[in-house]
Amino acid sequence: MDSEHATQSATRPRWRIPVAIVALVFGAATVKSGGSVLFVDGADRAAAGDYVAFVLWFNFIVGFVYMACGVGIYLWKAWAAPMALAIAALTIAVFLTLGVHILMNGAFEMRTVYAMTLRSFVWMVYAFVLVRAMRTVETH
Repeated sequence: MDSEHATQSATRPRWRIPVAIVALVFGAATVKSGGSVLFVDGADRAAAGDYVAFVLWFNFIVGFVYMACGVGIYLWKAWAAPMALAIAALTIAVFLTLGVHILMNGAFEMRTVYAMTLRSFVWMVYAFVLVRAMRTVETH
């Protein structure tokens, strides 16, 4: 093993692997569930009830970004931390917009509120942990 590879391996925390896997699986599940409602006129769309289109489209698109971020986390790329921070910020912005939609008596499903709460929490934690961990790596 060459010294560059040994140094690079030493700076990559082991916990990045399950974190990356969760991001990848979360992203794939988001793309699959959103895509089935958006593009397939069937049981999934009927079961979605009063879905909010802008939230659904956002989640579908950002699912691909979750997967890209998961790859960045696994490879321990510096861009993964700001990407996670951007995902968190955008998710919170869409969640707040959903709140406005609800306050204006827009139709919605309560499970959308629960899902956006989970997404916001997960990506805030990811952003916080990754920014701190990557800052620690840069200073050593």
